[in-house]
Amino acid sequence: MPFWIVKTEPSTYSFDDLERQKRATWDGVKNPVALKHIKEMKPGDMVMIYHTGDQKAIVGLADVVSHPYPDPKDPKLTVVDLVPGTRLTQPVTLAAVKADKAFADLGLVRMGRLSVMPVSGEQWRRILGMSKG
Repeated sequence: MPFWIVKTEPSTYSFDDLERQKRATWDGVKNPVALKHIKEMKPGDMVMIYHTGDQKAIVGLADVVSHPYPDPKDPKLTVVDLVPGTRLTQPVTLAAVKADKAFADLGLVRMGRLSVMPVSGEQWRRILGMSKG
C-alpha cells in the first residue's frame, strides 16, 4: 500500500477542517510532479497531512477514498478525495525530520516546495514512531 505526504497551509485548510468536514476533495495542486503523484493515488492509500507556514509539522493521517479524477473547478488538474484518520499524538516537525538521516531522500527534505510526495513504508513507520514522543 502506497504512503503519501500532502502539504497544506493551515490558515487556508487545516487538519481540523478535514476532521470537521469528514471528507474533502484535495485540490489546488498545480505542480506537475505533485499532480503526477496525485494521479498515482488509489483508494486505501494512506496520507500524512503536513502543515506548512509557522507550524511546519506532520499533524495527522488521512485515507484516500477515491480514484483520481479531473478537478471540477479546472479539468486540466487532478484531485482525490480524502477522509481524516487520526491526529498524531505529537506533531512531527520538519526540523526533526531533517535531523534524521533516514529521511535524506524524502521529498519533504529534498524538495521543499513539492506539495504531494510518496513516503516509503519504513519512513512512514519511523514518522509514526516519532509522533509518539
